[in-house]
Amino acid sequence: MSEQININKNLPDEEIYKQLIPQIENLINEDEPLLSSLSNVIAVLKESFSKISWVGFYLAKKETLYLGPFQGKVACTKIDFGSGVCGTSAKMKETTIVENVHNFPGHIACDSESNSEIVVPLIKNNQVVGVLDLDSYNFSSFNEIDKKYLEQICNLLLNKFSFDKIF
Repeated sequence: MSEQININKNLPDEEIYKQLIPQIENLINEDEPLLSSLSNVIAVLKESFSKISWVGFYLAKKETLYLGPFQGKVACTKIDFGSGVCGTSAKMKETTIVENVHNFPGHIACDSESNSEIVVPLIKNNQVVGVLDLDSYNFSSFNEIDKKYLEQICNLLLNKFSFDKIF
């Protein structure tokens, strides 16, 4: 396994994702603790896209999301299902793209400079086990291309790990 990621940041986002997916697949290792792989996935995403100001996982316990591995400014440590973008995505069990977080009802502003966000729920056996959250200082940073590939990355993790021994 190589801990080095080779990317060309000058390519369009979709091409960057296409480069990253097989590298992430090789990077995550089900024989090591889940948190190690989650941490490396976060590092890869933050390193690969300059539009990302914050990226991290929130991990679910019952109907609450707790801060997991992340890169960026200090973050909220606990979010209830149904609250903010992360909690809404978890409750609805669907990816949520927000072009302007200031217009999202109940948005939780951990970083007041954040302007757009995408949240991808991790669903295992019809239960939300966590969410992948990405923020940007730019408006409208995330789109269907991000959704497609971030969901693929989450599915790689869901297929390799049980997510039952987090807490």
